[in-house]
Amino acid sequence: MSQVYAKDQPKDFQNHIRKIAIVGAGGQMGKFIVDALLANGTQTITAVTRKGSSNKIPEGLTVKEVDYDDHASLVSALQGQDALIITMGVIAPPDQSAKLIKAAAEANIPWIIPNEFGADGSNEVLSKDSMLGAAKKADRDLIESLGKSWIGIACNFWYEFSLGGGEGRYGFDFRNKTVLFYDDGEEKIPTATWPLTAKAVANLLALKVYPDDENDTSLTLDSYRNKFVNVKSFNVSQKDMLASVLRVTGDSIDDWKITNVKVEEYFMKYLQQLQKGDRPAFVRVLYSRFFFKGTSASITNFDNEKLGLPVEDLDEFTKVALEMDKQHYFEKKYGHEV
Repeated sequence: MSQVYAKDQPKDFQNHIRKIAIVGAGGQMGKFIVDALLANGTQTITAVTRKGSSNKIPEGLTVKEVDYDDHASLVSALQGQDALIITMGVIAPPDQSAKLIKAAAEANIPWIIPNEFGADGSNEVLSKDSMLGAAKKADRDLIESLGKSWIGIACNFWYEFSLGGGEGRYGFDFRNKTVLFYDDGEEKIPTATWPLTAKAVANLLALKVYPDDENDTSLTLDSYRNKFVNVKSFNVSQKDMLASVLRVTGDSIDDWKITNVKVEEYFMKYLQQLQKGDRPAFVRVLYSRFFFKGTSASITNFDNEKLGLPVEDLDEFTKVALEMDKQHYFEKKYGHEV
């Protein structure tokens, strides 16, 4: 496909995203995205929220309530927007994303950031093993089939969430001072914080849509059309994480109990449990798969510098994870201990 330029567009064409709708504005990822968009200060933000939702919507947004079983109400809420950001939790109804995408297409929204926020979906093997890939690919395919464009945010696991989220995620149990190392604990993986992921979304949507003309070498939204943006805060191993925990807490390595497991055997054990109906095993399957030797080594092209993302401090976000655990974040959010 030949390069498209802004100079060749209709006279009333605007070469920037001016109006953005976001689903999940009050959620754990959405609220950070809203803060980052508002900090840029160049766009009008509309929160699309379910009627009767108890989520608190940040100030400074237009609010549109919708009924997900009423297609017309979704289309009406999305009219006039230049982009749609979908952030939804894992307990959202499985067909909700498709309903939003179809309504967005009817409302003629050209750009959709689907509910990805994880691994790069172009890695087909990892997508299959994680069991999340098929549904996400279905959303991307639906967007393209409707003549619209998507950009996926490949941030991998959120650092503070995953570190504070119990043994089944990054292996840490802060309260009992135990850590489960996959193999020797030295496999490094890319991981991103909520604020950096949000900043990536905001800076992405602040780009020009197209280059102005043949002489314009600016980074544009068009250069990411139907592709993934790869971002990371840190590239760390479990040993790196533990070292950070020790620095932040002042603990000694002797204060912690370390257990090593063979990651591929661990993965298969919990995959078999999941296949027998043990749904909580899914988290352990998902996370352990990313610690297979060499899995993350192939992820080398990150867009941090292109998008002007800040360099973050590991210990700062380890403190956030420790505080989340201290405040019983997971029990309050999910109704059970992690």
